[in-house]
Amino acid sequence: MSTELQTQLQTELEIAVEHRRNFAIISHPDAGKTTLTEKLLLYGGAIHEAGAVKARRDQRKATSDWMEMEKQRGISITSTVLQFGYQGFQVNLLDTPGHQDFSEDTYRTLAAADNAVMLIDAAKGLEPQTRKLFEVCKLRELPIFTFVNKLDRPGREPLELLDEIEQELGLQTYAVNWPIGTGDRFKGVFDRHQQKVHLFERTAHGSREATDTVMDLHDPRLKQILDKELFDQLHSDLELLDGVASELDLEAIHAGYMTPVFFGSAMTNFGVELFLHYFLEYALKPGNRNSNVGSIDPSYPEFSGFVFKLQANMDPKHRDRVAFIRVCTGKFEKDMTVSHARTGKTVRLSRPQKLFAQDRESIEEAYPGDVIGLNNPGVFAIGDTIYTGMKKLEYEGIPCFSPELFAFLRNPNPSKFKQFQKGVKELQEEGAVQIMYSADEAKRDPILAAVGQLQFEVVQFRMKNEYGVETTLEPLGYSVARWVLNGWDALDKVGRLFNTLVIKDLWNRPVLLFKNEWNVNQLIEDHPSLKLSSIAPITIGSSSVS
Repeated sequence: MSTELQTQLQTELEIAVEHRRNFAIISHPDAGKTTLTEKLLLYGGAIHEAGAVKARRDQRKATSDWMEMEKQRGISITSTVLQFGYQGFQVNLLDTPGHQDFSEDTYRTLAAADNAVMLIDAAKGLEPQTRKLFEVCKLRELPIFTFVNKLDRPGREPLELLDEIEQELGLQTYAVNWPIGTGDRFKGVFDRHQQKVHLFERTAHGSREATDTVMDLHDPRLKQILDKELFDQLHSDLELLDGVASELDLEAIHAGYMTPVFFGSAMTNFGVELFLHYFLEYALKPGNRNSNVGSIDPSYPEFSGFVFKLQANMDPKHRDRVAFIRVCTGKFEKDMTVSHARTGKTVRLSRPQKLFAQDRESIEEAYPGDVIGLNNPGVFAIGDTIYTGMKKLEYEGIPCFSPELFAFLRNPNPSKFKQFQKGVKELQEEGAVQIMYSADEAKRDPILAAVGQLQFEVVQFRMKNEYGVETTLEPLGYSVARWVLNGWDALDKVGRLFNTLVIKDLWNRPVLLFKNEWNVNQLIEDHPSLKLSSIAPITIGSSSVS
């Protein structure tokens, strides 16, 4: 490539990166995550009418909940990518499952995110799953934006919620807007940056954009519109905030030390557009990624990306498999040929797709921060790196986490053997559940290893719905898994183990199942030479690292 073309590409990449924002939404179940996602799509112009999470028969389904089981239960059970444009930005929204049984899917999705939006129910404040996901964001040093939701319902005092975030999560807070009333007296929000009051009118079911009346804080009409108590409370709160609250610090936000806080109601659309506007202004653009050759800038001219999710049967009619690729550097172009770091093979990337939940459309190009979908005929695994250029490039892997529930998955109908094998293989590749096998070769049924019971239900539902196979489960009485880091040889030297089941994972690595933590500690005490880990070693090529 000539120097002139290199310069042009560099400029093109820098402009594209400046106009891209990528984020994942994290929350406890029932905090309103899917509703907020719908309303962001509504204001982004990606949909014209927002769906309902627990929809009545005459209402639209939520865009992000496309899987059949999600529609039936009204919950999110798989992460989704939704891409849309807003005010000159290309936004990649990664919607994650809130239910703790699917937290591993969320961990993988956070690996592809540059920012996180933490959604909190105003009545409940911080909840266990929110705290757990916050710790993952903290480990990844992601900027965290907080949206306090459901202000249209009775809830806790806004100052109390700010204090809880600071005390429990160790984050400084900065209230970007401030609520005017709560519950049925929730009238709108005050934009502290613009010093403007936004008064909203409710719309039917919040399916369309809320009507927003903007006025100055000192506009004499405001005192007439708000009752005296609300007017005085607003001025009192703002005076207190200005006196004791931290100043906005973008560097602290980008480093994950400060969280901008927004108050609103996703259901009524109050404060949603303001949040989207300021998020795009404050959020971190796509940045450097750690690899085997060091930290790499997104404007590096060679293309690279990694697989963070696999999904089978997004289009049930065609039984397709899609790999979700986070573009990290360079420019992706349709039909380009790349190197596959794990296998060393070259792969042609044909039929790339822009993702919007279940819907897809063909694309010609993509840039750092974008997420693209590629057909996956069994080539890709979660954590794989693809790249162009002569020098081998590999990004940090995505580890598997320790499951707590185990059960044999049985196929009672021998005539469905092929469908059963196909379903198990594809769901295993997708990471819907970890699948292991007994070390005893005589026992050939797969062992499902899950974080929560709902994962088992999803696997059985999808085996029946997508592959036409009825299955049965035989639970195993174990609740703790540990990988043996020094392999089968070290395990053979130990000899027979009591109160322990030996199984193997996808890469034929030994895994020990225990009834409880006490049994784990007993084994470590009896056999200190065994190196155990609760997190699966990251597989790179043919080797493993912990």
